[in-house]
Amino acid sequence: MSQHYFSESPDGELRPREIEVELAGASRSVVTAGGVFSPEQLDRGTAILLRELPAADTLGSAGTAPLLDIGCGWGPIALDAALNQPEREVWAIDVNERSRELTRRNAARLGITNIEVATPEDVPATLMFGEIRSNPPIRVGKDALHAILRQWLPRLSDDGVAHLVVAKHLGADSLQRWIATEFPELAVDRPARDKGFHIIRAQRQA
Repeated sequence: MSQHYFSESPDGELRPREIEVELAGASRSVVTAGGVFSPEQLDRGTAILLRELPAADTLGSAGTAPLLDIGCGWGPIALDAALNQPEREVWAIDVNERSRELTRRNAARLGITNIEVATPEDVPATLMFGEIRSNPPIRVGKDALHAILRQWLPRLSDDGVAHLVVAKHLGADSLQRWIATEFPELAVDRPARDKGFHIIRAQRQA
């Protein structure tokens, strides 16, 4: 278990490597390392999520309120959001200390100043989010995943929306049903799917 990307302290030395990825419509050089999720490339699910996200100006007030990336890894979702909206407050959280370090390094490399990188416990308890974006850590197991979503989905502000990318074979259908049942205040649907990955959208209803 100590080697999993959802461990707090991965074993082994931090050995950063550079990769080229597309973020916010341009090629960017970032650093990754072993012991985090998808260190070799921008994984397919995250790439599909970033491609399918609605433009912020279509989300009203939810598109300007703080944004939360759950399980940020080396940072692609948070970095993309911060590059696209430099005036917006973006929070990137992860239990993995190496993920947090890499996200900080990548933000600095790209000249980003509007990302707050934190452990889940360090996010202010009163902070609400207009958007949640995540490629959630499905492999932590159903109970742990449900606990994560129970912690953060209630933190959506009025009209706030969450977009989660989940592989069909890893339970996208059952997770969508669970969210709809567990959070009746959220309108839950699936606006996009591609190459076996589904985008689950959960929006707070007025």
